[in-house]
Amino acid sequence: MDQVNFLPGTDNGGALRQMEPRKPTNTMHVMREPLFIRGWMAPCAAISVRILGVLLLAASPSAAQDAGGTAATAAERCPGDNGAITLPPGFCATVFADHVGHARQMVVAPNGVVYVNTWSGTYYRNDTPPPGGFLLALQDTTGDGRADVVVRFGPGADSGNAGGTGIALYKGALYAETNDRIVRYPLSPGGIAPSAPPDVIVSGLPLTGDHPMHPFRIDAEGALYVDLGSATNSCQVANRMPNSPGIQPCTELETRAGIWRYDANRTGQRFSPAERFATGLRNGEGIAFDSAGRMFVTQHGRDQLRENWPRLYTPKQGADEPAEELLQLERGADYGWPYCYFDLAQHKLVLAPEYGGDGGKAVGPCADKRAPVAAFPGHWAPNDLLLYDGRQFPAAYQGGAFIAFHGSWNRAPLPQGGYNVVFQPLADGKASGPFVVFADGFAGAVKEPGQAAHRPSGLAVGPDGALYISDDQRGRIWRVSYRGPATAAIAAAPAPSSRTDSSAPGAAVPPEGIHPDAGSQAAGALPTPPGATSEEVALGRRIYEGQIASAPCAGCHGTDAKGSPLGPDLTSGQWIWGDGSLAAIAHTITVGVPQPKKYGPPMPPMGGAQLTPSELSAVAAYVWALGHRSGG
Repeated sequence: MDQVNFLPGTDNGGALRQMEPRKPTNTMHVMREPLFIRGWMAPCAAISVRILGVLLLAASPSAAQDAGGTAATAAERCPGDNGAITLPPGFCATVFADHVGHARQMVVAPNGVVYVNTWSGTYYRNDTPPPGGFLLALQDTTGDGRADVVVRFGPGADSGNAGGTGIALYKGALYAETNDRIVRYPLSPGGIAPSAPPDVIVSGLPLTGDHPMHPFRIDAEGALYVDLGSATNSCQVANRMPNSPGIQPCTELETRAGIWRYDANRTGQRFSPAERFATGLRNGEGIAFDSAGRMFVTQHGRDQLRENWPRLYTPKQGADEPAEELLQLERGADYGWPYCYFDLAQHKLVLAPEYGGDGGKAVGPCADKRAPVAAFPGHWAPNDLLLYDGRQFPAAYQGGAFIAFHGSWNRAPLPQGGYNVVFQPLADGKASGPFVVFADGFAGAVKEPGQAAHRPSGLAVGPDGALYISDDQRGRIWRVSYRGPATAAIAAAPAPSSRTDSSAPGAAVPPEGIHPDAGSQAAGALPTPPGATSEEVALGRRIYEGQIASAPCAGCHGTDAKGSPLGPDLTSGQWIWGDGSLAAIAHTITVGVPQPKKYGPPMPPMGGAQLTPSELSAVAAYVWALGHRSGG
């Protein structure tokens, strides 16, 4: 029997209608909003003013302009805080849904129902997903930009399933990735969620290694294009280990790091190398088609140039390179991985160090690989791609690319980047101008995987032209609409404020800003391990933070050392390797973690930094102190 829960309200007034009970199925968990009106004790006069304002806005198509014929201010058009993100003038966001699980990619049906695939597992520290199926159907029945009906369906964690990323609609059916397969659910006319079991379209897709997800898209003729990301970072003999050469030739390309093509109309297909459509794509999570039928894909550039090849790259090069890419996808094309990467500073493909590269000078066979249509800063992580074909946004956005950047971890010791949605204008399949940051502020105060409030992951457009953005950190979905003139030019979102009171009159802050937690882990507040000194602990902290030896420790473990999807919490007092003694910690740092027990990416020796014996001892002392701090 279905479980009925209540979906928390997120509006600033108004009512969400409770839906009539639906007949339960044994695969659905239904969440419905109860009937309520917030602010019911507000003065009647204030309510009247609000209603009058709504009536005036609805009365005339020129309501978006003031009496002088100029566009109304963004504040007048966009009440609320846009769900804590920033957008260009005229654009507004509502929190369409919240806390729905690790929401990955989405698709919107012609009737406005939003379908979402959610994921679980190691990347999310094996946390407990919401009860019910990993697939969701969300519907706004009141027109206020918020889902008041959420139906969960499909297999859940109790069946051993882990969910997935990819999702699509084709010929009135819903296609979704689940574990190692892509399945098809029939949708009934007028229904929200399917009740019949799915057909298996493709099975046996690889699940091992660094990129086990399977995003996909289906074209108008029914060709099903599936991204099979690489199992490794750069096809090394020892994955992510310093100075380890690349396997020659990279046999991984036979079954990974490319796009595979299947038939969306056929059931019972099995994965094999024969269906490979294009190669040399380390991880092409975003796939989209333009109005001319051209296919585009995003590529996650490789990691750890500096950590694995410290003699060839500076810390800044390690943070900035290689570029993330937007590519035009063609049958039989080779986009270079693992032999090549796209150097953003030089704007060209260069030879990877695993295959004889010298830090960005040598080109070699990379001259014959496919270069991108557009390039973006390194390690921003493009998780989805949408070519806008709606009619709600200004004409300048027509045919351009929205890209959801999940956010970096591999820019330490430099600041992390991404955690935004950008817009890249395109014309005739090529970049027609520089990209702009369209939506920002998702991460909140800290741009790090473990501390970010939200991380953009999926994009979809509704039949009315609204843009949906998903977050796989805390399961929020935004609906972005436009209320300005159709002739508006492309514009960037305002930079999010780092302090809520920074615009207050008389608010004086130093140029570098104010950091309330600066000193919360001062060395004096940490215990000193036996045989070490407080000075060593203080030195270890500076090394950990990247102030010395360009150590990238915080990239995986977080600046607060409380861990991320890439590295364990060092403050918990629990030790995965060794007994937690100073000697055991020093040994783990020295040899690295080539085969993690609970986390995906291996840790190279010394984290990829070049540490002297005294610096190594200091870092070990600092990590010991973190784990033995009172309350840690």
